[in-house]
Amino acid sequence: MWKKEDGMSTQPTPTLAMYTEAMNKFTKSATAFMEHVHLLTEARDAYEDAMTTSRALRNSLDAGDQALRSLMTQMEQVINAHLSEAALDKKRPELVKVEPTRTNGESTGTITRALP
Repeated sequence: MWKKEDGMSTQPTPTLAMYTEAMNKFTKSATAFMEHVHLLTEARDAYEDAMTTSRALRNSLDAGDQALRSLMTQMEQVINAHLSEAALDKKRPELVKVEPTRTNGESTGTITRALP
């Protein structure tokens, strides 16, 4: 539309045909846009739903993770307490004693052991 001649720019002379073409193009584009503008609203609503659901899911998962960590800590404490208790209750193993026994005047090395 703009012509450069000798370093000067000139505007074409407006005509009714140019005006009509521009109005038709605007009307066609605006009408097409307005037919699909509801998609923008739907997209925005879907985005908000996704963000709300994501936030709720994240909170639920975080709460579940915290519950699992707490349960694991409790289990570790019970196991450690039980193992400590078992170690204290455990009797020291007795030494094995070898006592000679005599049969018909012969000595045999018999091992006797006291049972706990």
